Amino acid sequence: MFNAILIANRGEIACRVIKSAKALGIKTVAVYSDADASALHVKMADEAVHIGPPQAAQSYLLAEKIIEACKATGADAVHPGYGFLSERASFAEALAEAGITFIGPNPRAIEAMGDKITSKKVAADAGVSTVPGYLGILDTPDDAIRIADEIGYPVMIKASAGGGGKGMRIAYSPDEVREGFERSRSEAASSFGDDRLFVEKFIENPRHIEIQVLGDKHGNCVYLGERECSIQRRNQKVIEEAPSPLLDPETRKRMGEQAVALAKAVDYDSAGTVEFVVGQDKSFYFLEMNTRLQVEHPVTELITSVDLVEQMIRSAAGEPLSITQDDVTLTGWSVESRVYAEDPVRGFLPSIGRLTRYAPPEETSDPEQTVRVDTGVVEGSEISMFYDPMIAKLVTYAPDRASAIAAMEEALDRFQIDGIQHNMGFLSALMIHPRWKSGELTTNFIAEEFPNGFTPLEPSRDEALVLASAALAMEVVERKRLDHLTGRLRPHQGGIRDSWSVFLAGTRYDADALAGTTLPPVDLKVTLDGEDVAITSGWTPDQSLWLGTVNGQQVAVRIKRNGHSRMLERRGAQVHTQVMPRTNADLAELMPEKVAPDTSKYLLCPMPGLVVSLHVAEGETVQVGQQLAIVEAMKMENILRAERDATVKSIKVEAGESLAVDQVMIEFE
Repeated sequence: MFNAILIANRGEIACRVIKSAKALGIKTVAVYSDADASALHVKMADEAVHIGPPQAAQSYLLAEKIIEACKATGADAVHPGYGFLSERASFAEALAEAGITFIGPNPRAIEAMGDKITSKKVAADAGVSTVPGYLGILDTPDDAIRIADEIGYPVMIKASAGGGGKGMRIAYSPDEVREGFERSRSEAASSFGDDRLFVEKFIENPRHIEIQVLGDKHGNCVYLGERECSIQRRNQKVIEEAPSPLLDPETRKRMGEQAVALAKAVDYDSAGTVEFVVGQDKSFYFLEMNTRLQVEHPVTELITSVDLVEQMIRSAAGEPLSITQDDVTLTGWSVESRVYAEDPVRGFLPSIGRLTRYAPPEETSDPEQTVRVDTGVVEGSEISMFYDPMIAKLVTYAPDRASAIAAMEEALDRFQIDGIQHNMGFLSALMIHPRWKSGELTTNFIAEEFPNGFTPLEPSRDEALVLASAALAMEVVERKRLDHLTGRLRPHQGGIRDSWSVFLAGTRYDADALAGTTLPPVDLKVTLDGEDVAITSGWTPDQSLWLGTVNGQQVAVRIKRNGHSRMLERRGAQVHTQVMPRTNADLAELMPEKVAPDTSKYLLCPMPGLVVSLHVAEGETVQVGQQLAIVEAMKMENILRAERDATVKSIKVEAGESLAVDQVMIEFE
């Protein structure tokens, strides 16, 4: 076994590898850029080495710096995680030349499977069903258009060395092929250092299902069931689960056997994933093979009780697999939600900044319910514009799918993040969506169910009463506390009125006959909007999570204070609440509404990012939909377009400039 493992990665996956290595008694070495000097993975490792500036191309993507770090620390093996150098055959070969073991598959397998064009040819030869497409390299947009015309629209333009949704575009017309070609090539070059592209037929209404394989250096290979990853946005997975609600045992067996056949064709000797496009009729086509650990590997670990990182380490050390295919059993159900630093209300644009509050739900491990949090941050960590926006992976397990989803709903409500925007409200909305719960999924799910983007859900009447109850309980606790403070100019007797009004998202709910204990622990009874409600809670004003019961129902509500009001978040709803005496409420309804400022004459930067290019000049007349600028954030290029016909009055920024969110880029006449 190895003496020391260097993790050539950052964030949550570096922390995940460190945990398994430490469980095996192996010393761990972290590497870090300037942006990650105080990162969690640096603190968790036994030793850490600085490797360069924040830009990945000058730090995490430089194989020579990783090898130098190994030599300096005595690390005799490297785990690459996912992304960065994880699927570079040249990196594995360079490690071997330096006498360092690569914890991953052999270079030949990486080269054959990591290249999407070659992998499709190998898959076809191995008897794996494949998607129609052109398996040659495209040199120009005209080449891509010609092939797309032959295959038939829609088509997918993909980076040959791509992954994680980078360098991928769907095109429905020649014009979209031309534009998508340029954007995919640029993203591929910046993310992978490889701008080769190919085109294949895009199968509409598909499901994305992948098979986890595990091999060793002795010719053994098994499959560990499947994961369904159909809930995606811009080809980036958002929710994953294992097993799939679509597959039956026969289809699972056929897919698994094809995945193993493909793995054996390249002598695969580590953990890897064979991805398939699957029709609603359970027909399936090979998509690609990821020759690395997948982001979503925890759901497989929870239903199989196999530590995939440990198995990768043991395989790299030359140990044979300790399990056969007959030993693999799938027990229960697991769901994973990717918690991203992005603003769903603003088109899922990236959000950066410091985590002023970071309190994930408590992790539990029980046969009836497991909550697992894989993360690479702590409270106070900085979310940088230089890397992927994923903050954490929240994973739940239960004996069946409905119970695993219910556990996820509760865990999301208890997850607290402040200082940046995040997608937990959107994740909660997905969890309670009837179509998700029924398992009727396609990769178009988000586009179909949220065609105009995401806005926080309007709470149902029952949910509104739950939120109003929590708001009322919080208010009486705070008022009681204030009434008991010493030294007040107008001391109170400590009494709490028995009638209140709760404004929740603009709707008024009157509360009458309030009675009971109003200091923590709270035990209240009240008539709220004509219904009798019993409320209990141990909440105190310093807490940003309200935990209690409403008529016996367990409730968790996230809280953000905003002046005299509170914003409450639960189950995809986000509502402002104010609680006041009845007379004050009557007067509040007479107040005029504040009008938002007019920004229609400006192009505002929708996210913190870097100006890649500007495509207009001062004095130029632009038409609706015309491309104005490209801004890069978190490795993705975002095209900003004109929302109406206008004339450019002035340009306020330059290419290469770093911008803040809502910074003025262009002013129009």
